[in-house]
Amino acid sequence: MLSTILIIDKRKELSTKYKKSLDGQDISVVIAKTLKDAMVLLQNLEPDMIIVSDSIEESLGNFCQKIRALTYNIRPVIIALSKSADFNDRIKVLENGADDFISEPVNIEEFKSRIKAHLRRDVESNLDNKTLLPNLKLVRRALKRTLTSDNSAVLFFSIENLENYKAVYTELAADKIVQTFIAIAKSALNELDFIGQYDDTKFVIITNKYNAEKLANFLTFAFDTVAPKFYSATDAKRGYMLLKGEKYAGMRVNFVSLLAGCIIDGFDHIPTVDILLEKLFAIKSLAKIPKGSNYIIERAQLTTENSVIENFNNRNVYIKEDDDSLRYLIRTALELHGYDVQEELRTDECMQPSIIIFDSKENLSELEILKELKKQPNFTNTKFIVTTTFHNKSEVLNSGADLYLPKPYEIADLIKWVEYFLR
Repeated sequence: MLSTILIIDKRKELSTKYKKSLDGQDISVVIAKTLKDAMVLLQNLEPDMIIVSDSIEESLGNFCQKIRALTYNIRPVIIALSKSADFNDRIKVLENGADDFISEPVNIEEFKSRIKAHLRRDVESNLDNKTLLPNLKLVRRALKRTLTSDNSAVLFFSIENLENYKAVYTELAADKIVQTFIAIAKSALNELDFIGQYDDTKFVIITNKYNAEKLANFLTFAFDTVAPKFYSATDAKRGYMLLKGEKYAGMRVNFVSLLAGCIIDGFDHIPTVDILLEKLFAIKSLAKIPKGSNYIIERAQLTTENSVIENFNNRNVYIKEDDDSLRYLIRTALELHGYDVQEELRTDECMQPSIIIFDSKENLSELEILKELKKQPNFTNTKFIVTTTFHNKSEVLNSGADLYLPKPYEIADLIKWVEYFLR
């Protein structure tokens, strides 16, 4: 991981000497000669370490106190440099927020070793306990620096359906999937790339813009190649997992997959890390396909002035239920919850249903209709809830149903499932 150090020092020769001794493949050093410049760099760079000398026009102890107050949310390491070797001066500076006090003149080799030890300790204290990847604090810091970069790309990866996998195969098995993804990712990264953990199932990779698409393509392909090894022979044969437990019994879920959203260039139009993360979430969501891993890349592009992009939230539901009174009850309940219930099955883009509640006869003969509907491109993303008095869960799910709901059932339970699938 590339670490950034800010040196605050009015002295040209000594500050340059310190910079040259520290600059390298894994450390970037920036010098500020005035307090005003230092404040700007603090906000823009969020450095991992601040080295401040007593050449500044302010008490070293007071300035360390101000820096600590200004950077409480990022908590950089603060190193004080001083010509004084007085014990009381050391104590005052350390009590005011500095992490270390180094008296000048310094031995340059000792100086380098102490600085690198502090950086190493700072990184190690911000690693996830399970994966040993940089945590969200370091991820946000790395993303902020990317906003000022001209040659970077950010990839946001999400391991989908991992919670469902955990419910079926235990937490230990789910951890192995995460470890496998991390191992694959690390094997494909170079020394200047960054990988960090957003949360238990989401990861951020920062690389150069020329390598981004090749990396996304390799990781999604490699993940799908090894994924079959994580399932039982029964699940692998039928092509889906079956949730257990009273609450979710009868629900089929897809296998674990890897989705990625990537932004290449265009960071000058993204003012904050939060907005960058929102864009990455949105792009990653667009990558979702019925089965398997996928990625989508957004590149900087020109748009017409005052162009507007509108989000479409599909809340269309179609009910196939022969019992008129039950169909009326379901329709009324859905409309009260803000859903648009269709009288007939629509296939045009804006009107096709996001959910079909499909009632099947006792002999399940109508499941053939369901199988044909599932094959149509218009219903690729539609969820099918099958209700029936014929209690053969395997046959219903194998026909393509996303949920098997035996009759009789509570209308409230059906509404909860509709909300679950739309989320």
